[in-house]
Amino acid sequence: MYVEPGPSGREAGSSDPLSGVLDGWLQTHEAELIGVRRHLHAHPELSGFEQGTANHIAERLRAAGLEPRLIPGGNGVLCDIGDSEDGRIVALRADMDALPITDPKDVPYRSTVEGVCHACGHDVHTTVLLGTGLMLAELHRRGQLPGRVRLVFQPSEEKFPSGAPVMMRAGALDDVSAIYAFHCDPKLPCGMIGVRSGPLTAASDMLEVQLRGRGGHTSRPHLTTDLVHALSRVVVDVPALLDRRLDPRTGCALVFGAINAGSAANAIPQEGSVRGTVRMLDRDAWKTVPDMVTQIIEDVVRATGAQAEVTYTRGVPPVVNDRVATAVFAGAAAAALGESAVVEAPVSMGGEDFSWYLEQVPGAMARLGVGRPGEQLDLHQGDFDVDERAIANGVRVLVHTALAACGSAAY
Repeated sequence: MYVEPGPSGREAGSSDPLSGVLDGWLQTHEAELIGVRRHLHAHPELSGFEQGTANHIAERLRAAGLEPRLIPGGNGVLCDIGDSEDGRIVALRADMDALPITDPKDVPYRSTVEGVCHACGHDVHTTVLLGTGLMLAELHRRGQLPGRVRLVFQPSEEKFPSGAPVMMRAGALDDVSAIYAFHCDPKLPCGMIGVRSGPLTAASDMLEVQLRGRGGHTSRPHLTTDLVHALSRVVVDVPALLDRRLDPRTGCALVFGAINAGSAANAIPQEGSVRGTVRMLDRDAWKTVPDMVTQIIEDVVRATGAQAEVTYTRGVPPVVNDRVATAVFAGAAAAALGESAVVEAPVSMGGEDFSWYLEQVPGAMARLGVGRPGEQLDLHQGDFDVDERAIANGVRVLVHTALAACGSAAY
C-alpha cells in the first residue's frame, strides 16, 4: 500500500531500529545542520578556493572527536571513521564549490559574496555528508559501525580540471571498495530519492575550432576563403557526420554554443572560431571520440580551403553507476525513507566529476529530492534553493548506505 511520505520523507509505521536511532539524533541535530547549510550558502567559495569551507567542516569533525585531514592546498578534507578487519573502506563523497552566479534571493542566508552563489546544491551535499559523518561517529562510539567509512569533501567539481583527481592523489580512494554520493535534484520533490543503474550523467568535453583563410570583399568571394561559410559548414556538417560514425546508443551530442567571425557586413574575415561541447553516455565511445571529431572537422574544412586548428579538451567521463552499488543505494534509501520514496532517476546530459572515482572503484550517485512545492527551479539558477528537510533525508539515506555497504559481501 502506498503511504504518503511525511515531512521527513519516511513512511508511517517504520520499525527499522536504525531509523529510531536516527530519529533521536536528528531531532537533536537537524536544526544545527540546517544552520551549517545556511552558513555555507551565505559564504560560498569558487572552485579551487574552498579553504574556508574545508576549515569549517574540519573544525566540526574535530569537535566530534574525529581526525580530519586537509589535503595539500587546504581546500579538501578526508576523514576516516571506524575500523575495518579486512582493510576495506566505504567512501562517501560531497563537493563543496560554488558558482560564479549572483544570488538574487531575499533570504537571511543570501550569499554575502558578490557574484558567487551555491546555485547547484553543493552546500547541501556538504552538510549532508557532515551530518552523516557525525552520526557514523556516534554509532562507532556505541560499537554499532561494522566497518570503516571515509568522508571525502572535494573541491572544484564545477571547473576543469576538476577536483576528483586531486582528491584521489591525496589518497581518497586508498583501500576503498566502493564510493557513493548524492546530487540535489530540484525536479524531484523533497522526500524522494532517484536511483539508476548504468549511465546517469554524460561525459562532457570542450571543443574549439579556429579557422584562418584569405579574407576580402564580399563582392568577390571567389577571390577569398569564405571563412563565415566555412564556419557554418563546421557547425552544420560536423555534428551530422559524427552522428553517422557513432552507434546511436552512445547518446552523443555535439552542440556549438558560440561562433565568432568578422565585424563588417561587406568584409570576409581572415579568422573565426566556433566553440561547443561534446557529451555522451558511453564510456568506450568517450575514449575514441576526440580523434574522430578532429578528423571529421579537418575533412569538412579542407573542402572550403580554410586552415583549421582543433582544440579538444577532455572534461569528465560519464557517471556509470555500478549495478550492485546502485542496488545497495536503493535498498538503503527504501530502508531509510520507505519504498515509495525510491524512484528511477532520469539520465542527464550534464557532466559530473564523480565519474573519475567510478573509473577506479565501483560506486553509485543518486538524486536527492530537494524540490519545494509550487516551484520550478533548475540547477545553476541564481534563485535556486531547496527544501531543507532534504538534509535530514540525505543523512538518513547515506547512513543506511554506509552501513549496508560495509556489510555487503559484494565489496
